[in-house]
Amino acid sequence: MLKAILSIAGRPGLFKLVSQGNKMLIVESLVDGKRIPAYAKDKVISLGDIAIYTDNDEVPLHEVLTAIKTKENGQKTSITVAGSKNDQLREYLAEVLPNFDRERVYPNDIKKLLNWYNLLVEKGLTDFTPEESGEETEAETTTGAEETVAE
Repeated sequence: MLKAILSIAGRPGLFKLVSQGNKMLIVESLVDGKRIPAYAKDKVISLGDIAIYTDNDEVPLHEVLTAIKTKENGQKTSITVAGSKNDQLREYLAEVLPNFDRERVYPNDIKKLLNWYNLLVEKGLTDFTPEESGEETEAETTTGAEETVAE
């Protein structure tokens, strides 16, 4: 499910992949439902390709979202993202992911993560488990296509 949900740099919210065209993607905003093109020049990242830095390694975003879902019993986050201080955000993430890298994961990254989670829950997109297909997994392993960001 997360492979079809996209983040586009410079655009608020998340987008669902609708179609692929020549040198562009057609995406639908999860916020307002409007369809827009995303071109090759836009920085488009699939949520399935994002990982959170930890002290030892990186944890895929789907694991972090699942941990938040478990903590919140499938509801929106108990913390108010907009009015929270940096220490509160770090404490919240530490409850979900105790060994996150406090130097490379910034409060803005935590805000973005929590906003994404709340939007996904609001839209009923709460199955965060990755879709396993032998070809796709093998291709990612051999090409090293997984991108690691602290978003």
